[in-house]
Amino acid sequence: MKQLLEVLGFLALVQGVVGLLHEFTDLHWGLVQKLGFLDGYEIYASVALVVLAVALFAAAESLGRG
Repeated sequence: MKQLLEVLGFLALVQGVVGLLHEFTDLHWGLVQKLGFLDGYEIYASVALVVLAVALFAAAESLGRG
């Protein structure tokens, strides 16, 4: 379970960072930009993915200690 949370956290972190890079550079890659219902909210979704990644890493770490 710990490894699953770490993998999901890593994927969320990568997609969040790539989404932020897309907004501030000409990088055309990532999942957030391909979802039509997020038009206009890409920055918020990317920040939410980074926050989710931190929460997943914290949850994985708490499982590892127990």
